[in-house]
Amino acid sequence: MIRSSTTAIVSCPAPYGSGGLGQHLAEVVEGLRADHELAGYFCAKPLAADLAAGIGWPVEDRILHWRLKYTPARFDPGRRAFLAFDRFDRKVAAALSRKADTFYAFVGAARETFIRARKLGFSTLALIAANSHVDNVVAQHKKAYSRHPYESSWLNEAHRKKTLREYELADRIYVASRYTEHSFLQRGFPASKLVYKPLAPNPRFAEAAKSRIERPNDDGVFRVVCVGSVTVGKGIPVLIEAFSRFNSMPAELILVGGSSSRGMARYMRKVLHDDPRISIQPGDPLPHLMTADVCVHPTWEDGFAYASMEALAAGVPVIVTDQTGMKDFVREGENGFIIPAGDVDALIDRLEAIARTGPFACDGKVVSR
Repeated sequence: MIRSSTTAIVSCPAPYGSGGLGQHLAEVVEGLRADHELAGYFCAKPLAADLAAGIGWPVEDRILHWRLKYTPARFDPGRRAFLAFDRFDRKVAAALSRKADTFYAFVGAARETFIRARKLGFSTLALIAANSHVDNVVAQHKKAYSRHPYESSWLNEAHRKKTLREYELADRIYVASRYTEHSFLQRGFPASKLVYKPLAPNPRFAEAAKSRIERPNDDGVFRVVCVGSVTVGKGIPVLIEAFSRFNSMPAELILVGGSSSRGMARYMRKVLHDDPRISIQPGDPLPHLMTADVCVHPTWEDGFAYASMEALAAGVPVIVTDQTGMKDFVREGENGFIIPAGDVDALIDRLEAIARTGPFACDGKVVSR
């Protein structure tokens, strides 16, 4: 499948550019391409041009699709995630037949490909950590799902053990935030093995910031936007509890995302029935950010959080938790606030503070503190 031995091959189970993981993949691929180091990449759905050029290699799995749709695994988020990542990993390992200098793989889908790449003679195995250290994810999810048992975590024990083995196999681990970096250092990883490489929002969000300034929202409705999957781990029940107690002025909560478990879908049906101010509107977040007063990222754990970064770039203030990489980019009281994960009272306080002061003077600059 791989015809050359140029410098780098990348592997990621997400489609190119789709969702947070797919965006992360796109940044890695385009960075290597710009440096003329890209030999090719495996993913669920590559760019059409790269597919045609023979450097984008799709990984399809009809058996996995059947198992996730028709077996009991469809009811278990942890089992689904592990199967998807593990099957992708094994299929890439089977397809890998030539070497390059470096193999980049995303956490959770790297063990088998790393073993294969090492046998083929790759000089460097680089692991890309989209989340904080897996044991930190476990600890945070334990808090989240014990408090809101509407669904179970996407991270099961098999996935955790596989991830720990990938950490051992990797020569380098790329982290996108100081939060993630710190979580590895806390667990004894040498700083020399970690490479800090922050991510960047799509330029279209910064370009849209000018239109937002020119056409401010002045209809008297306080709009709260949250972008991302509608799950317990992302802190959606925490946000909904806080918003249900927010009665300072007319307000709307727009959730730009979708749920993937039956339990969370049931929970959200009741929420939408009980509070007509809340709506779910999947799709492009930019139109919603253009009329938002604040973007809230109430997650219990997130290695980076593209959505909040995009909001800042669009000139929208953010409220994020202390368990996300986005806290690196929040200047308290200037472009947003940082609150403890799961703290409903703190979230209400910050929502009311922004509502009281009116339009937030967010400059749209995304700079790490």
